Amino acid sequence: MEKLKQHKITLFSGVMLALNSLIGSGWLFGAGTAAKVAGPAAIISWIIGAVIIISIALTYVELGAMFPESGGMSRYAQYSHGPLLGFIAAWANWISLITLVPMEAVASVQYMSSWPWAWANWTHHFISGGNVTSLGMLVVFLFMVIFTLINFWSVKLMTRFTNLISVFKILLPTLTVIMLIISGFHATNFGHNVQTFMPYGSRSIFEAAAVSGIIMSYDAFQTIINMGGEMVNPHKNIVRGVLISMLITAAIYIMLQVAFIGAISPASLAKNGWHGVNFASPFADIAILLNLNWLAILLYMDAFVSPFGTGVAFVATASRALAAMTHTGHLPKWLGRIERRYMIPRFAMVADLILATILVNVFRNWSLLATVITGSTLIAYLTGPVTVISLRKMAPSLERPFAPRYMRWLAPFAFVVTGLAIYWTMWPTTVQVILVIVLGLPIYLYYEWRYQKTNWHQQLKNSAWLICYMIFISVISYIGSKGFGGQNLVPYPFDFVIIIVVSLLFYCWAIHSRMSQVDPVAEKVNNRLKEK
Repeated sequence: MEKLKQHKITLFSGVMLALNSLIGSGWLFGAGTAAKVAGPAAIISWIIGAVIIISIALTYVELGAMFPESGGMSRYAQYSHGPLLGFIAAWANWISLITLVPMEAVASVQYMSSWPWAWANWTHHFISGGNVTSLGMLVVFLFMVIFTLINFWSVKLMTRFTNLISVFKILLPTLTVIMLIISGFHATNFGHNVQTFMPYGSRSIFEAAAVSGIIMSYDAFQTIINMGGEMVNPHKNIVRGVLISMLITAAIYIMLQVAFIGAISPASLAKNGWHGVNFASPFADIAILLNLNWLAILLYMDAFVSPFGTGVAFVATASRALAAMTHTGHLPKWLGRIERRYMIPRFAMVADLILATILVNVFRNWSLLATVITGSTLIAYLTGPVTVISLRKMAPSLERPFAPRYMRWLAPFAFVVTGLAIYWTMWPTTVQVILVIVLGLPIYLYYEWRYQKTNWHQQLKNSAWLICYMIFISVISYIGSKGFGGQNLVPYPFDFVIIIVVSLLFYCWAIHSRMSQVDPVAEKVNNRLKEK
């Protein structure tokens, strides 16, 4: 028993692991891209992104505290709506997690290719035309292997590594904010009225939240929840870990955006406007312009360290999500086998590495990988608000360490804003992501036909709302406003109004589509809380 205790994750290690996931490649480019799209109003984009993801996270915090198990986010939807909905949500979530690993490896290689030092000229051949070259692909694969090996031998080794990296990843963005404000902060850049603060209108704020990687930069909160079964006092520390890590991350990202906007030269803005802001390495380039060469060196180093640390964290998260999916009987059982000495899913890690290698050979640049991640993650998140309220109605007697009263209105709010955020990813991304998710259905159908013999009518009844909602989002994306890639048959902001109203109707449908009784597995996992 003592041996198992040494592998448990403390609250501090859990927060560090979450921060390691949250502060990845997004902070290095997000502020620059968002400012280019929305100007000073990009600050509001980061706040909106934080509100959306925190509202979603709180629904999963209640579920994670109720069901402290590794890879838990792959199973919650099944507990309230049955195996088909559970599989769709788990598959979409897993696709996003597995794609994050090669994306961070590509980010490291892409940043390395822009290193300014003479001795690093050999790295310039890693990227060509924005895509990873064959030479760069070898380095990407090497990084992914290292990410996996750090996780392969123990949770203890992985958490020690992430603790060290996370401290650096918190200190450097904080130092960057302080130095940019001290060295060259221009308050006039924020404008003197609504029009100059929001030069491209309110729509640009939502566009920036989607195309600048803002929402994606926040959505790694699930790291703590998916590793809940390996945490000390999970019924308390899951709640604390998610909230602490999310609030720290939001504060860092918002301050980085403020510092970036204030650091731009007013003369440059007067000449080119915010759309003319175009830095290859935003913070490093500004540091050089301000003669902060030592800071620029640190930033170029972090452009390698941050994605590297995030990749390590997501190997852990993705492997546990895949292992958890095997418990429903719709994937080979050997994928969920746990290595007894270190209590980690090694087979799942190896399978993830192989599939991640295939993915990165198909999508050879950071933005394509990020597109797949954002859409698939948000589709998976649609089930969280539905599941948390459905379980309250189905099984009010279940132990709930975290059960806020405001969840009654927060859950429908989270569902609606998730639908809006999917819309912001723009046509044709919505359809492309849905097709990737649909690719998992033949696997489910095979195992269901071969082994399960479940009532198909009941399964379709429980999950039809999500299938129809994905069709609705695809249609509204196509006919929606031009700013979000549509045909402008429904102009802004009427597209938002339609999505809000229809999403609330789908939310009500989803709640009424719940099963009559909670999944027995959920009761078994929840009983662990009563035994403590």
